[in-house]
Amino acid sequence: MPALIGATQIINVTGGVVHFGDVAVISPKSATKTFEGSGAGNVGGIVVTLNGFSVNPTIDSNLIDQPTIGNN
Repeated sequence: MPALIGATQIINVTGGVVHFGDVAVISPKSATKTFEGSGAGNVGGIVVTLNGFSVNPTIDSNLIDQPTIGNN
């Protein structure tokens, strides 16, 4: 089914595919996990982040979050 795509800004694509339109199957070919403090992942033209104190206690109990085996 056709879709209208509005204004789109793509800053960077690393090892991936950007696809607009009809798609039968989309599956990840790789998966990564990052842990960041507050405001660390902000992107854009103008970003103002005011963090008084940021702590990121990471306890990861999942061994497999996004399985990619069999995604061909």
